[in-house]
Amino acid sequence: MADPILIAGGGIGGLSTALALAAKGFPSVVLEKAPELGEIGAGIQLGPNAFHCFDTLGVGDTARAMAVYVDRLRLMDAMSGDEICQIDLGERFRARFRNPYAVIHRGDLHGVLLQGCRDNPLIGLRTSAEVVGYDQDERGITARLGNGESLRGRLLVGADGLWSKVRRQVVGDTKPRVSGHTTYRSVIPVEQMPEDLRWNAATLWAGPKCHIVHYPLSGWKVFNLVVTYQNDAPEPVAGLPVTHEEVLRGFGHIHPRAQQVIHIGSNWRLWVLCDRDPVDNWVDGRAVVLGDAAHPTLQYMAQGACMAMEDAVCLAHVLDQHEGAHETALEAYRQHRVLRTARVQLQSRAIGDHVYHPAGVHAQLRNAIMAAKSQDQWMDTLQWLYGSNGLASDATG
Repeated sequence: MADPILIAGGGIGGLSTALALAAKGFPSVVLEKAPELGEIGAGIQLGPNAFHCFDTLGVGDTARAMAVYVDRLRLMDAMSGDEICQIDLGERFRARFRNPYAVIHRGDLHGVLLQGCRDNPLIGLRTSAEVVGYDQDERGITARLGNGESLRGRLLVGADGLWSKVRRQVVGDTKPRVSGHTTYRSVIPVEQMPEDLRWNAATLWAGPKCHIVHYPLSGWKVFNLVVTYQNDAPEPVAGLPVTHEEVLRGFGHIHPRAQQVIHIGSNWRLWVLCDRDPVDNWVDGRAVVLGDAAHPTLQYMAQGACMAMEDAVCLAHVLDQHEGAHETALEAYRQHRVLRTARVQLQSRAIGDHVYHPAGVHAQLRNAIMAAKSQDQWMDTLQWLYGSNGLASDATG
């Protein structure tokens, strides 16, 4: 048997890559640095493009069974307490994009992908196996692990996230860009959610230098709360427990209707959001990066996991098209994905500035522009993103 493709990272991107490769007949080994394969965090939103990927990965039915299908995307003014606009996610939306919009617990999605990998004989899974670097020659690539071990493969895929050590060698850059936006996350039982806000919607309350997101999860057992404050935090932080008082500090200026969801949150944890500027040097010989290792993005388009799954589908597709010609295949992957993911990165920043966090006349302009759009206009706006499976070679889908 030929050497396997080595995959650094056992998160959503790494497991999706293994499944996509297996569907094309390529054996792989997933190398995860943690002692167990799992996923932290709470809910994530899944656009139709995520479901295009699920079907290609062979987990579409299972993922659909676990998801919660929200009726609309709802944008609220956190200062007035009024609705600005909404996007109907019903039959016309599904017909246009050939798939639904849904929300799911990150751990549930990871579990679906993990079970798919465990059930596939072409996929090997290893834990406590951090890839810290690689060496390569004309015949293959050797991944160096943190425990001193080395593994030989035909290719190495860096799916090892924001702080990727594969990226550090491929791209040669340093620390991520700290956004100065601090996110606090909580999950609450549905019965604690105020009845007048118990909407079957992915809801965003946008206010000056802050916003709140909530939606139902896990078969309507809980609500996911994500609140973000633009407090110019200088250093990356991930998953730090914080007090209720600290969370409230950034939201004292907003309408009580929006503020009430913060009062009912508990067991808050803090993340300081980071991303990177887009780059196009994703390939070094037999090493390549994908997902957050290639194009980490802020959360404001809800596309981080979706882009990683699209990368996986695209990479497997081009390797199958160019079997035995890895240089051609990896260059095709890079060309297919760079502009689309760069658009997501840069547009996510812009949405944070112009939709989520503006104040005064800036916010009034946002409200006027977004309220004026028809449902057809919203779908036209989203066509480039939701209408693609990620194989298009430009930023328009």
